[in-house]
Amino acid sequence: MQTPQAAQGKCSCPCHKMIGVFIVLIGLTFLLSALNVLSAHMTEIIWPVLVILAGVQTMFRNKCNCCSAT
Repeated sequence: MQTPQAAQGKCSCPCHKMIGVFIVLIGLTFLLSALNVLSAHMTEIIWPVLVILAGVQTMFRNKCNCCSAT
């Protein structure tokens, strides 16, 4: 069943916000690295993992069963 928000294309499901979350986390990774909070080695590990997770989430975004928004 489609929620009224989904019918308008405004779904509030967390799965539809994940790409934005991954972009923010990638930005924070580089910011913390620039401020010397994270080491360069940690940054080299963290940002590719976040990009991979964003890609996987994008591949499976049409598998959302919580609403019919695409």
